[in-house]
Amino acid sequence: MRRHNNYEESEMRREKNGIRRRQRPWGCKLAVALPALLVAGSVGAAPASWHGFVENETHQRDDVGLAKFRNTAQFEGSKRVGQAGGFSNVSLHGTFRFTYDGVYDLNDEDYGDQAGGAIQLESVAGSGLSNHGEGDVSGAIPIFSFGFNHDDPTQANYNPNEGLVVLGSHLHEPDGGVTFGVPVRPCDVDKRGCIDGYLDYDTDDLRFPEFNERADFIRELYLRATLPLESGANVNFKLGKQQIVWGRTDLFRVLDVLNPVDFSRNNIYDELEEIRIPMWMLEAEYQVGATETFDDLNFSLVWNFDKFRPNNLGQGGTPNAILDAGSFFRGMKNCWDNGCTVSNFAFGALATDFPKGTIGIRGASMPDWELRNTQVGAKVEGVFRDVGFSLNALYYRSQLPSLRGAGDGAFVVFNPFTGAEVTGIGDDKARGIPAFDIHFPRLVMFGGSLDFYVDSIKSVFRVEAAYTKGEEFPNTLEHALYSESDVFRWVLGWDRSTWIRAINPNKAILFSAQVFGQHLLDHELEQRPLGPVGMPDWEDNYI
Repeated sequence: MRRHNNYEESEMRREKNGIRRRQRPWGCKLAVALPALLVAGSVGAAPASWHGFVENETHQRDDVGLAKFRNTAQFEGSKRVGQAGGFSNVSLHGTFRFTYDGVYDLNDEDYGDQAGGAIQLESVAGSGLSNHGEGDVSGAIPIFSFGFNHDDPTQANYNPNEGLVVLGSHLHEPDGGVTFGVPVRPCDVDKRGCIDGYLDYDTDDLRFPEFNERADFIRELYLRATLPLESGANVNFKLGKQQIVWGRTDLFRVLDVLNPVDFSRNNIYDELEEIRIPMWMLEAEYQVGATETFDDLNFSLVWNFDKFRPNNLGQGGTPNAILDAGSFFRGMKNCWDNGCTVSNFAFGALATDFPKGTIGIRGASMPDWELRNTQVGAKVEGVFRDVGFSLNALYYRSQLPSLRGAGDGAFVVFNPFTGAEVTGIGDDKARGIPAFDIHFPRLVMFGGSLDFYVDSIKSVFRVEAAYTKGEEFPNTLEHALYSESDVFRWVLGWDRSTWIRAINPNKAILFSAQVFGQHLLDHELEQRPLGPVGMPDWEDNYI
């Protein structure tokens, strides 16, 4: 269960278990050149070795039937070049994955081009149920009284009552809550709610997720080399598309945040090695070795020079959309672009029609590739009296989205009930209007880890902790509906191998547990006459 961080140990482990291991313009050239080198070889070099697997994963759900028919082929190869240009142990490694998920063809009524349908939204104090586009309240001033265009396909911003599901309907009943319609067909079939550059997957993007403009079928493609120094120390280099594991625990990513994660593949149920999104990075590790104080000591630098990528949360209409966040984003984007009906909104009890440009998500601010937008980290790692440790620092971007409301002055929005135009930072008219832009703020993280064995109880303990500055959280006390908070996170892991002959007389049984904690240092929450106001996140959270 432990994530190994020692350079040579981790590489040997990966090669041993390889069969089951689960841009810039010049980066594209490198992607073409390295496979050619893997195949072509060089004078005096060992021949390339290849291995791989094919597998099918099929999931069935009681409410919809077929939810996954994923077929994967993965191939991995390595080639030892030997010595070159003053470097030793030069080698090339490549891992390539090809996936076809047939659920979008075999169950298109739930996940393909026939998904969704007409919906009704709850209106507990009105008609009981209102059709999308026919809410009990259609704006409170004449200029907005038309609601939105849901019945005339010849007009702009046509938002018909088709191809929709009610947000969260597959998880729970509305029960008097606020919901709206989510378009669920792929973006080449129905472009409503698709956020340009962030959540805008078409049918082929969903069926063949690795074949995209980022060449995700290249799971790994990197050059590894060692530079011997006169002092006897070594400097190891890894350059290319890769996963770099910084953490010691398996589930909670406290330090292990160099690579974003694809939660759309199978939520949290696939191992991190399968769902990390590889990035083009350079890693340099200076191996000092044993010293008078430390049994082992290493220094490393990581430069992620790839174009920024966030976590893939899945979008509305995919079988895996973690916490239904992708559905929320797509439904809110549809509200901003085309208008929508929201259940139980006016007076907390009436289905309400909103015109375009009043509530929802305007768009996502995706960072362009610039040198200043790249990410850099440093780590000191070693062993002191049989205790493995690391000290980590990272300057990076949040891989999770932050919603910044109209009150930050970034864009103009109208209150459909008063006609008030929100134009600037701190405008009280903006307070509480659910209109947002998506951002991925810059973060600074400092942290460390410990790894030690307690012989008296035959157990391994793993500890990680991180302090992060610059994270953004929802906060209804602020005009822009968000605020920053420093965050302290930690995780404690325990592993013990035990012989239980009744279960298996030939193999030990592994017991493992993890406890995770998070503390928001700048948490705000107040009790008002109508309920709590502030940050919905808990100040302290334990799992």
